Amino acid sequence: RYNRSGDDRYEWISVLQKAIRGSDPDASLYALARMIHGKEDPIYIFRRLLRICVEDIGLADPACLPYVFSALESFEKIGSPEGDLILASCVVYLALSPKSNAIYKAFNQALDDAKKTMHFDAPKQMVNGTTELMRKMGFGKGYQYDHECPNGFSGQNYFPEGMDRKSYYHPQLRGFERDLKKRLDYFNALREKLIFRKEKTS
Repeated sequence: RYNRSGDDRYEWISVLQKAIRGSDPDASLYALARMIHGKEDPIYIFRRLLRICVEDIGLADPACLPYVFSALESFEKIGSPEGDLILASCVVYLALSPKSNAIYKAFNQALDDAKKTMHFDAPKQMVNGTTELMRKMGFGKGYQYDHECPNGFSGQNYFPEGMDRKSYYHPQLRGFERDLKKRLDYFNALREKLIFRKEKTS
């Protein structure tokens, strides 16, 4: 019993995603097997696996997205049933990947803030003054070219004027995001030093 146009499809794809999220390769393989026996469209499963890459694994393992996309291209060349093993390998790989939803949460928060602040203009300092009138209006004035700054970092504020600086991305201490957290902490510390210097001299 498996109804591709009914609840079965959505129930088992949900089980598959949750089992992968829960780092259970065996339950993930079982859910996949149920869908394959039910003659589910493999491309539909691949689409969900690509979503899992960015929603549940994110930058904890940035290699998972190209891995699954390459697997999809391989599957399209050989088809089913030979290609079913490609799907199985993807499911196990994702289930055993480090997990992080930091990007998923950060982007949703940014989308929410953007919706609430659509009335703010882009910061003039960051917009190129391409005409004389724009330059007179202050576009591009005071912009610092980061490559020419110490450490290649200016610490400028890229948020609109009148909007507080936000902190959306909070990497997990898992997988590659451990390295990204070190980089984020490094730039945040530099930014705080630069702000302190400006406040001290003003």
